[in-house]
Amino acid sequence: QVQLVESGGGLVQPGGSLRLSCAASGSIFRNNVMGWYRQAPGKERDLVATITDGGSTNYVDSVKGRFTISRDNAKNTVYLQMNSLKPEDTAVYYCNAETRPRPGLVIHYWGQGTQVTVSS
Repeated sequence: QVQLVESGGGLVQPGGSLRLSCAASGSIFRNNVMGWYRQAPGKERDLVATITDGGSTNYVDSVKGRFTISRDNAKNTVYLQMNSLKPEDTAVYYCNAETRPRPGLVIHYWGQGTQVTVSS
């Protein structure tokens, strides 16, 4: 199975920056998509950004122009660079891996989460 470990969270002032990392171990199949999700207290877990094995990216509207997702396939690591942070970005951020081991079968893996707090 794939193991995902997030790091890089912490406390930052509004307008500041953080870089989250997600290191993967185990098998990574072709057609892999990596993503970052976040969940604030009392709210749903929402998708923030995704990146395909080919480097195509997608972002939720609220973070466009501020966040950048990237991946290093040689290291099996995905990053989320977060700039111009706002208090509403405060949440637990989760790494997600989507694999397709065979046609018609999609499997998702989750990390343990890392806390991001934006406060003055």
